[in-house]
Amino acid sequence: MAKKLVRSVFDFEEGFIETIAEVPEKEPEAWAPERSMRVASKGHPRVDGYARTSGDARYALDIQLPRMAYGRVLRSWIPHGRIRKIDTSEAEKVPGVLGIMTYVNAPKIRWYRDSTLFDPHVRYEGDEVAFVVAETEEALEQALSKIHVEYEELPFVLDAEEAMKPTAPKLFKNGNVRDGKPRIYERGDIQKGFAEADAVVEDTFRTQVVHHAPLEPHVCVVNWEGDRLTIWESTQATFRVQQGIASILKVPLNKVRVINAFMGAGFGSKLGIEKHTVMAALMARQIGRPVKVVTPRKDEFLSMGNRPASVQKLKVGAKKDGTLTAISLWSVGPGGAYRSGSAYLGTPAREMYKCANVRTEEYTVYVNTGPARAMRAPGHVQAFFALDSILDELAEKIGMDPLDFRMANIAEIDQVRKRPYTSKRLKEAYEAGARAIGWYERRNKVPGSGKGPLKRGLGVASQIWGGGGGPPAFATVEINRDGTVVVHSGSQDIGTGTRTIVAQVAAEELGLDLDRVSVVIGDTALCPYGPTSGGSITAASLTPAVQAAAVEARERLKDYAAAVLGVEPERVSYEPGRYYLTEDPSKSVSFEEAARKMGNNMVVTTGARGPNPKGYTINSFGAQFAEVEVDVETGKVRVLKIVAAHDIGRAINPLTVRSQFEGGIIMGMGYALTEERWLDPQVGRQVNPNLHEYKVPTLADIPEIEVIIVSEADTKANTVGGKGIGEPCIIPTAAAIANAVYNAIGVRVKELPITPDRVLRALGKA
Repeated sequence: MAKKLVRSVFDFEEGFIETIAEVPEKEPEAWAPERSMRVASKGHPRVDGYARTSGDARYALDIQLPRMAYGRVLRSWIPHGRIRKIDTSEAEKVPGVLGIMTYVNAPKIRWYRDSTLFDPHVRYEGDEVAFVVAETEEALEQALSKIHVEYEELPFVLDAEEAMKPTAPKLFKNGNVRDGKPRIYERGDIQKGFAEADAVVEDTFRTQVVHHAPLEPHVCVVNWEGDRLTIWESTQATFRVQQGIASILKVPLNKVRVINAFMGAGFGSKLGIEKHTVMAALMARQIGRPVKVVTPRKDEFLSMGNRPASVQKLKVGAKKDGTLTAISLWSVGPGGAYRSGSAYLGTPAREMYKCANVRTEEYTVYVNTGPARAMRAPGHVQAFFALDSILDELAEKIGMDPLDFRMANIAEIDQVRKRPYTSKRLKEAYEAGARAIGWYERRNKVPGSGKGPLKRGLGVASQIWGGGGGPPAFATVEINRDGTVVVHSGSQDIGTGTRTIVAQVAAEELGLDLDRVSVVIGDTALCPYGPTSGGSITAASLTPAVQAAAVEARERLKDYAAAVLGVEPERVSYEPGRYYLTEDPSKSVSFEEAARKMGNNMVVTTGARGPNPKGYTINSFGAQFAEVEVDVETGKVRVLKIVAAHDIGRAINPLTVRSQFEGGIIMGMGYALTEERWLDPQVGRQVNPNLHEYKVPTLADIPEIEVIIVSEADTKANTVGGKGIGEPCIIPTAAAIANAVYNAIGVRVKELPITPDRVLRALGKA
């Protein structure tokens, strides 16, 4: 298939990233919304479900190699300081210790542009101080306890607003504000907008730091065979790890192989190369043995990233008819101690609701805590809690129903880029969700008016996210002589069902049953390039490439079918399962018969993801409705039901879609009600770095969840018509719950999580 190069730009965590992508000159015909689907768009169980549930699946944690050693990082126990002296002599004497690396003997590898692999200036509890490798985990533990570190302790700062003050301790010589300035966006005339408003509301909202808490921690196994390096890694970015390690170690890409067959989630915490992987590779080369690193759960909490906290000062204005006239946002959040993730929150204020006059001013600030990282819809989850809360306040002030207020301010075009969307069914989502929850019939017209100590309320919130994906992304399809098919995809299945949707798309296009297709995934040596799995881009990036490869493979096999029929290929047509003579459909050959004709030949094709459409913005939209029960005597909030109504394009596997929504909503509930990192402000250390005291939701907390997909295939977005849903499903949950709590008790909790003590304080009972 002829290819061309295009400029590819998409927004992924840190802003716009531009690449040059190879795309097909001509894409296959898009799957029309009305197309009758055989395999795709059906709720198939996951093709790797048995392997995962039976224990046959091999995660990085399961890798055992001959002579394998074990590595672990010794981390700083202070939040800020300089290492005066580090003594490893006693640790080196422990039987079984094979090597210890510190800033004294490690290569000076730059990291985060502001630091090094090992830095004598430690900036948070959990910063890397030493790396130990030993023959056994017991020897490893003993050696770690015998490393003596003497620190010069320095003043520390944990709060982002405090860190912005001139008197705050500085983490870097250029100050604590990332890039030295805020990100500012303006359109229209914000002062004029507020002057035109009949009502103006101004308020401040705060959100907490939360941890990704994936079931599987960060794990890697590294092994050198001569000058070739193989890494088994739990990562959302197989190719990014390969490229990162090759660049850091100055090794050619063809000498680095990264394998990620199975993994137990990441939620954004595993989007790139990790320090411990580089350390393990250096030590494995030094000692001539494989090295395995399994990050302890405490270290996960301290060092492997979090969703940053936020302070958001919002001011919004509207006319009596519900027209928004102005939105102003000032926000600040902690980025942690180094350049990792950001705490920027302005996109929802700029893009969600129709408003001519908008200003956002956003700060990410360095503080002496573990790094912020992208976490399932970075920025949006925090931002929508504040934005949708204050919209409810404004709706009440002008005497308008909160849902009607939102529907009156649906933005028909992308207001930032001044162009239409490929599709937008937000209105349908509002209407479908309202019907399912009984919004107009059951919502308290007067918040807090219910009788008795158990008060119920309803709340609504909205969401916008990208999820359109884009190039570059490739897939290879191989047709075997028995008519079975193997698809090679360079992406990775992070627990979302990627293998299954890849198999479904190939089976759909080739007219085969799903069990005739197998998928090889997550191996840089066996697969063409696939994108990082983050930002809800995987399905929308990868499946069009799979479709393109399958279409070309089907056309190539037509030559063999024509040989069986004894005619030119131009006279042969195809329908699922068979090739037939166009002028006489009774004369046909099955897919398998055509494949057998190949003999020892093979059909191998590579498909590329086509470019995104010019002049359009690809977004997903949706709304969630929450019903809660609040005990005003204890402050306990119980979520009874969540209705999630979303526009996500074509659902390639509705069963997987539902599981994604359930997982995202449950995670959103934890954010709304229970999860929070606690720091001791006196010593700058975390007091709950474990899954016992860090409260994620359990089975006992899960409410009734109803998922409604209001969309059909978005064929302007890509040829398969799907958009990502991993992020959209979590974005509105906390905001909807917060608005439901207000509707139940009549007072607003403006800080997350909405714990019993905060509810009681809001009620004046604590």
